[in-house]
Amino acid sequence: MAERLKSCVRKSDTLARLGGDEFVLVQADFASTAEVAHLAEKIIRELVAPLTLEGHDIHVTTSLGIALFPEDGLDAKSLMKNADTAMYQAKAAGRNAFRFFDASMNTRAVERLDLEASLRRAIERDEFEVYFQPKVVLATGKVSGAEALIRWKNPERGLVSPLDFIPLAEETGLIVPIGEWVLSEACRHAARWRQNGQLNGRIAINLSARQFQDLHLMERIEGILATTKVDPANIELELTESVVMSNPAETIDILKELRAKGFSVAVDDFGTGYSSLSYLKRLPISALKIDRSFVMDLPGDADDAAIARTILNLARSLGLETVAEGVETVEQANYLSEQGCNLAQGYLFGRPMTARDFESWLAKDAL
Repeated sequence: MAERLKSCVRKSDTLARLGGDEFVLVQADFASTAEVAHLAEKIIRELVAPLTLEGHDIHVTTSLGIALFPEDGLDAKSLMKNADTAMYQAKAAGRNAFRFFDASMNTRAVERLDLEASLRRAIERDEFEVYFQPKVVLATGKVSGAEALIRWKNPERGLVSPLDFIPLAEETGLIVPIGEWVLSEACRHAARWRQNGQLNGRIAINLSARQFQDLHLMERIEGILATTKVDPANIELELTESVVMSNPAETIDILKELRAKGFSVAVDDFGTGYSSLSYLKRLPISALKIDRSFVMDLPGDADDAAIARTILNLARSLGLETVAEGVETVEQANYLSEQGCNLAQGYLFGRPMTARDFESWLAKDAL
């Protein structure tokens, strides 16, 4: 990588490796920021080409942060700090990108650190709550289970959107203890509802990428089963398509172990990733969930209708159950039912609700 970087810079520039995978480039003489941006693009193009190591092509992503003197700092320490902040903004943008530092980045960086500190305290202070969104049988409208969804009620921030804190929890690794707590709580409720005869269906629980890669996953699950006494047959574990396909061979082994314990396994957000059909047919899964992005414009959008039909036909040929997410209208529900979709969830049937409200909803459904 150093040789590639050297090929991009001039003899008058200074290039150094700080350690690990971090390099610093000092360009003392340039005519405009456009020239700096052009150099950044050149570096990215040079570094994204695959490396061949022991016969294998290795792909590397590159993130560049840029700080300018004197606007962004009057000394090396300030410039380095601000370039580092800009680099993290480039990473957040999806990598293989560069960002110039600006003052608003410092504000966002401070906000992010504050949110992370609050998130760590939230675990200790028991600020999380599990909500449940009903799933129904499209053919009959009867409840078939629910999906467990985490909510964070922070004393200062109020109700924090999962879109704001879940990515941060993933990035920091906090998703592992948070996800374990959600799994435990959802299993506890599922066991109680089954014992009381309130719910005969399954509770679906999301497993994040970090949880799925956790070497102690099975050990944690065993502990939860022992504590909650839940029947695994009443639990469905959901994995996104991207997680399932990140390492299909290893995924198959883990899913086989989960299925052997009695869990159902669903592939969430199906249609948004890049599934290999050769692997898909080998995966020990029980259901495909049609992503809400393909449901929201049904039945009017011809492209979404074609995608939904294709997913339903694929699931049928593989003997898998299908669940449509984000169903909000009777027209969507009718169309999906006509096309052979088994289950659905969405605002048409019920919003995510607290465990107590879900119990009331179940009582009404039983009438």
